[in-house]
Amino acid sequence: MTRLLVAAVAGTIVVAGYTSVRIWEQGLRDDARPTDAIVVLGAAQYNGAPSPLFQARLDHAIELYHEGIAPILVVTGGKGREGDTTTEGDAAMAYAVAHDVPSSAILVEDRGRNTLESLRTVGSMLRDRSLHQAVFVSDRSHMLRVLRMARDQGIDAYGSPTRTSPTESSLSEQAKDTIHEIGGLALYFLTGTGL
Repeated sequence: MTRLLVAAVAGTIVVAGYTSVRIWEQGLRDDARPTDAIVVLGAAQYNGAPSPLFQARLDHAIELYHEGIAPILVVTGGKGREGDTTTEGDAAMAYAVAHDVPSSAILVEDRGRNTLESLRTVGSMLRDRSLHQAVFVSDRSHMLRVLRMARDQGIDAYGSPTRTSPTESSLSEQAKDTIHEIGGLALYFLTGTGL
């Protein structure tokens, strides 16, 4: 029994270590290229104002849009908390329009309460418009999970992580986010659900 427990603990450590390496390996890669759309993953907003984390994602996605990477910007995210007066998607659209992205070039997914819900809807939105490729923007630690889920939705997905996220402000923040992503990946692979 003790050997079995030791083997289980050792196996868990090896899997967690390998997954951590894969998370950061993907997060360090920027595969931005011309595609059909740029998709930016939602994060907290406060009464219509993107949080610093969300703003970092949006700034990067808007920069890619202005560079001509894609003609369409897809913003995502529903209401994050009880009592929210607006959605992440609506806050993102207002922010993008204020930064010279025409509203006609923006698609809004505003119902997803987690990454998987948002990406399922984004997959449908892109398929309905015969769009097949997209560059996804999020934080470095989030990219591996985002790309896996997007590809599972049939999207030819490429990652372009923001490099200005507050999540990179300290090693403890990076470690916390990595642990969160290990849990998110495990939940997705084991149950098909998302965080």
